Amino acid sequence: MSIALGILRKLIRIFAVLTIATSLLYLWKVYFVNFGAIEEFKNQINEFSLEEVQKEILAPPPLRGSVQTQKSFLTRSGVISETNNQRINNGLFVLRENESLNLASQKKLQDMFSNQYFAHVSPSGAGPSFWIESVGYEYVTVGENLALGNFSDDFDLVLAWMNSPGHRANILHERFQEIGVAVGRGVFEGRETWLAVQMFGLPLSVCPKPDESLKISIEANQVQIDQLFINLESKREELENTRPKRGSVYEQKVEEYNQLVVFYNDLIRQTKLLIERYNRQVKSFNACVEG
Repeated sequence: MSIALGILRKLIRIFAVLTIATSLLYLWKVYFVNFGAIEEFKNQINEFSLEEVQKEILAPPPLRGSVQTQKSFLTRSGVISETNNQRINNGLFVLRENESLNLASQKKLQDMFSNQYFAHVSPSGAGPSFWIESVGYEYVTVGENLALGNFSDDFDLVLAWMNSPGHRANILHERFQEIGVAVGRGVFEGRETWLAVQMFGLPLSVCPKPDESLKISIEANQVQIDQLFINLESKREELENTRPKRGSVYEQKVEEYNQLVVFYNDLIRQTKLLIERYNRQVKSFNACVEG
């Protein structure tokens, strides 16, 4: 009887040791996996970034016309129509008239007459982007053509631009989608003459920006993940210092820890999906901007 009792006691001690060892091994395993997920997540969240748009301005040297006629007459609608005819003849889509670009062109025209200069940059340093941005036009690429002279009509004006390589390149630019024009007659350098301004644009709206709400969600999740990690570290330390490592109280703490690990890892997985989605949008936007 005493022999059997001794064997039973030994079996109980062996079972207890195995139970504790299994618990510690499981706990260490869960924490190890958890730590790996943290490192992978932090490396990935730093990947998403929206680069600043590098705006491009195409402005060939202004064109002074050689044609001088008193019957000269220019119109905005005619210049736009003749410009689009040239694009059609060269296998390109027509440009949409944009009221903001019309307004920017008109402001530039008036400023040249008022301050008596014929250049892309005014004496005060205002270039094409100044007038375009002053009317709230957001763009990736813009171009500006200028002409001075008494051209007989809209056709002759556009033809003169087409015979100039830099102006022709703007008129036939494949990425431009919108156009604005201003024409006017006034006194320049002591004589009556016409000034013409053409502004071309590729609006920023053609390149959809990444969903800002995605970025906000990612950053909010990051804050929560960081806080959860602190809680997990605290609970892990508490478990390591708990004695004895058995019983209902200890088992409850282990269960709470493991549940928190599951929640933590699930949040990381969800956040990774958001980051991947956001990064795809960023990549698409940057590719569109770069053309």
